[in-house]
Amino acid sequence: MSAPNAELNYRAVFISDVHLGMRNCQAPALLDFLKTVECEVLYLVGDIVDFWKVRRGPHWPQSHNDVLQKLLRKSRKGTRVVFIPGNHDDGLRDYSGMNFGGIELRRDAMHDGANGKRYLVLHGDEFDVVVRYARWLAFLGDRSYDVALALNVPLNFVRRILGLGHWSLAAFLKLKVKSAVNYIGEFEDALSTEARRRGAEGLICGHIHHANERMIDGIHYLNCGDWVESCTAVAERFDGTFEIIRWTDAVAERASQTSPGRRFIEAA
Repeated sequence: MSAPNAELNYRAVFISDVHLGMRNCQAPALLDFLKTVECEVLYLVGDIVDFWKVRRGPHWPQSHNDVLQKLLRKSRKGTRVVFIPGNHDDGLRDYSGMNFGGIELRRDAMHDGANGKRYLVLHGDEFDVVVRYARWLAFLGDRSYDVALALNVPLNFVRRILGLGHWSLAAFLKLKVKSAVNYIGEFEDALSTEARRRGAEGLICGHIHHANERMIDGIHYLNCGDWVESCTAVAERFDGTFEIIRWTDAVAERASQTSPGRRFIEAA
């Protein structure tokens, strides 16, 4: 692959929680991201296809097909693509160790960073007590999340009329509820403990739709976020440092700038 020569050329990129087949999936934004960003290794960190939604009757416009085709083309053109299924596409875990169209299916992976550190890469649902021990409750939460997402549409229509920016009711409620029970903190701590147990210095995951980066007792924790609300990804630069890319902000700011090339990423 060519040497890095642009701010959107990375050593590795990690995306999760795309939820193709879901009405609120931001497939056009992801397709734009995949067309713009180049990398040596692309990790798909779970819930890429939402088989829970597909079984209930999928929403599958052409843009969802386009995303899958773009991933296959990247693989054919030399990008190593590693797919680690999550709980919404967990049926694919039965095929771990196999390759489909050049895409590697893995239960989890160990990424060797350019900084010399090893990063455990996994979706993370195995460490979510709701999913692991009360699957029916997870499905109930999934339906409630759909309702909150649906309410986002009329709410933000009114906000635009009032001259206000986009605001996600679903994200607000999710963070309020989960903060009340320390859900996110417990999830992050559990995953960091698992990374340490496996001899890794870092951890890259998804699942909770909350992009984040922090140090937890010496473990470098990174969460990819999602492509339903936040449109975020984790990227490793060629010098071994990491960043969180917030694509919606990048596109909006890029459109408002007369001079190209400004960076719109959150340093990690």
